[in-house]
Amino acid sequence: MTHQFGGGTMLAQTLMVMLLASCFALGGVHAEERELGGSFFDDFDRLDPERWFASDGWSNGNHQSCGWSKNEIAVTGGVLQVGFSRNPAANRLYRCGELQSHARFSYGTYEARLKTPPEAPGLNAAFFSYGGPPVGEVHDEIDFEILLKDPARVQAGGYVGGKGVELATPLLPQPAAKAFIDYAFVWEPGRVRYYVDGALVHELGEPAPTPEHQQKLYFSLWSTETLSDWMGKFQDPGAPLTMEVDWVGYTAPGERCLFPQSITC
Repeated sequence: MTHQFGGGTMLAQTLMVMLLASCFALGGVHAEERELGGSFFDDFDRLDPERWFASDGWSNGNHQSCGWSKNEIAVTGGVLQVGFSRNPAANRLYRCGELQSHARFSYGTYEARLKTPPEAPGLNAAFFSYGGPPVGEVHDEIDFEILLKDPARVQAGGYVGGKGVELATPLLPQPAAKAFIDYAFVWEPGRVRYYVDGALVHELGEPAPTPEHQQKLYFSLWSTETLSDWMGKFQDPGAPLTMEVDWVGYTAPGERCLFPQSITC
């Protein structure tokens, strides 16, 4: 997220409240303990209920102007569709999609190939990992977020112990809505590296802290009418929007090249 955390800005404080409020919703009623996940590759030839579930029937706080709905999650033609539309959900005028893993993961390489909707101020298309209540006790998070007020850039960042980490907002090789783009982060003890189409765009590490706690994997597309300084002033897009995910993979430490698209090859 493109904010100076720890600098006392009102926006940073607002986002901290937002994320803490979201902790109880992120896991929903599916927060049961599960074994640590192992390496996998999913090309979405179907939606695997053993690996994923769709958030449904809640929102992550008052900042969110849409409600999560399983009706905004689908797999079509080998592509995951994460949607947003003007249909009521969770006492909101709009409904939006979020897919999350059952399993939690730790260090390793996380990768996904996705394409966002076109410019749509007030919306956020995200690929990220999250650990915190009710998934775990400590809020750690690693993020790729394409704010659709400017889909030519991606925000690479996250949280460690509930505090925001250093942010980068690199330009994408091409606007995120024009073609599929590969995103990857490599999470190691004391270091996180972020890649876009195989190129290193950001790195976290000493002396700054990095995440240490297990996290779940997420895709989401959501809107706000209050966080306009960050995500832009919301405008009704006038038609349903869709983030498309071609594939996603996780490679555990010590393994490599489990699928040909991987940066570990």
